[in-house]
Amino acid sequence: MNGTMKGLVKETPEAGAAVRYDLEIPRVKDDEVLVKVRYAAICGTDQHIYDWTPWAQERLHLPMVFGHEFSGDIVEVGSAVRRFSIGDRVAGETHIPCNSCAECLTGNAHNCEKMKIIGVHVPGAFCDYISVPQDCVWKLEGNMDYKTGALLEPMGVAVHGVFSGEISRRNVAILGCGPIGLMAVAAAAAGGAAKVMAADIFPAKLALAAEMGAARTVHTREEDLVQAILQETGGRGADVIIDYTGNARLISSAFAALKKGGRFTLVGLPNEKLTLDATNAIIYKEAVVNGVTGRRMYATWMQCSELLTSGAVCLDKLMGGEYALEDFAAAFAALKDGAPGKMLFRL
Repeated sequence: MNGTMKGLVKETPEAGAAVRYDLEIPRVKDDEVLVKVRYAAICGTDQHIYDWTPWAQERLHLPMVFGHEFSGDIVEVGSAVRRFSIGDRVAGETHIPCNSCAECLTGNAHNCEKMKIIGVHVPGAFCDYISVPQDCVWKLEGNMDYKTGALLEPMGVAVHGVFSGEISRRNVAILGCGPIGLMAVAAAAAGGAAKVMAADIFPAKLALAAEMGAARTVHTREEDLVQAILQETGGRGADVIIDYTGNARLISSAFAALKKGGRFTLVGLPNEKLTLDATNAIIYKEAVVNGVTGRRMYATWMQCSELLTSGAVCLDKLMGGEYALEDFAAAFAALKDGAPGKMLFRL
């Protein structure tokens, strides 16, 4: 397909971005599909890029279209594409695996040794069209709408974190009620957790967490998180704690609320070096500590589809706002102000 398109571009090494209307529509390689983007959601990674934080400075080569959570229609396929056809409705998988390293060959393509990320290492989805390897799209099932499809990628992060260990009949604490944390609340409740507790600093997000399945919410600016969790669990502590905040100080202190033999899962990227009393927090508790990155390809996608199509989880309450691409500044400002739910660009 020839022609030009519009896109949101990170042009200069400073805060902000710009909409351009003269971008070339990408040409598909043999193993790629061209997707007409319908919706694209803003992620925490995109906020780093927009604000031009040290994290973004270390990874991006400018200028570049960013954004990686998207859904749309396949309008062109490369000569080697066999699993998809023109007209397929799809969602985007962020990880681009090499398919040849040890991790890829042993079922861990999401943790590829040569991993590239859409919207970070290669052009992203805040644009009319995106060309991606066929490994990086997932067919939308049934009548799943494009808005929900655009949230499948972040939902996968939530689901991978929740189900990276046993969850059924466990007391689970979710730290952080951004969109991914809220989806984790819903997934834990749907997965049979005995009790789901959710913590955040924004009352509106906590209210939404309660609607998504949290039996107890903790406003960490007004309550002591550890004491609240201990009180809810009869003094034993949570069986499972999953952090989606990346707040290093919160993570360090939250280990005191983990029961002996419990699981602490790290999903959010720590905002500073993590200091931990490993003796008491992990060793004497025989705690299991694991990290989670992205989604398992494609087991997590199957889990997400099953949760949504069965009705066990519904993401409607997470649709925080819908914006034209030209209104990007308002969308990013809403997120910075703590607005609950996902902000989506309609393309």
